[in-house]
Amino acid sequence: MIIIGDYNTLDIIRETDQGLYLADKEGNEVLLPNRYVPESFQIWEEIEVFVYLDNEERPVAVTDEPYIIRDDFALLRCNQVTSHGAFLDWGMVKELFCPFKEQAFKMKAGGWYLVYCYLDEETDRLVASSKTNRFLDNKDLTVQQFDEVDLIVSHPSELGMNVIVNNQHLGLIFSEDIFKDISVGDRLKGYVKKVRHDNKLDIVLGKIGYRKIEPNADIVMQQLEDSRDGFLPLNDKSNPDEIKRELQMSKKTFKKAIGTLYKQRLITIESDGIRLVE
Repeated sequence: MIIIGDYNTLDIIRETDQGLYLADKEGNEVLLPNRYVPESFQIWEEIEVFVYLDNEERPVAVTDEPYIIRDDFALLRCNQVTSHGAFLDWGMVKELFCPFKEQAFKMKAGGWYLVYCYLDEETDRLVASSKTNRFLDNKDLTVQQFDEVDLIVSHPSELGMNVIVNNQHLGLIFSEDIFKDISVGDRLKGYVKKVRHDNKLDIVLGKIGYRKIEPNADIVMQQLEDSRDGFLPLNDKSNPDEIKRELQMSKKTFKKAIGTLYKQRLITIESDGIRLVE
């Protein structure tokens, strides 16, 4: 089966004036136009291509790499808005359509929007939706507390920043747990801090509890080693904003990190900062 909106590994079955015809194991065929034909090839050789619908709504294979594939999320730029809807740049010759009904907020040309790409069952066309929450489900969670997860920054809220967890679930990073600049569309690693009784997920960008100390101690050590004299003008008396600006971590985390390094006799804590032990 040739999947529209995704990568397919197909066999080259014949060459024509229009390009190469490719086929899957069931014999379904699709054209790879001349502009995408590789310099050298052999009949029955396998080739990986992306398949989507061209301007005449016919399946076509290309070797271009899209910015988004079917059933995935990505931050895309709106090229134009017409009376039908918005058209987004996704790296293909034909733009990706986002109907007005699928826009969480009215899109504008030049704006960037986090969208989900799916195959519309009514039209058999690939479309985008910025109403991303409706493609997420927290009823049956596939994660648990302390798990490392893949995140896509979704949209801000009064409590912090909503994130897409493992392309499946909705999570939230509370404002007090955000110690570096993050923007909609950013892809990050994070950890499940808490699973609430209603299956809502609290997410943090650093490891939890005792698991969090060691990596952040390494960050402090790296900063000390990179400094010219093995000195960092921060200690447990420093302003939290200074610590956040320099190390992108909270004061509480920083104190735990330098406490670990001090116990291991790797640093000394001075009145105006910390220093590597020679």
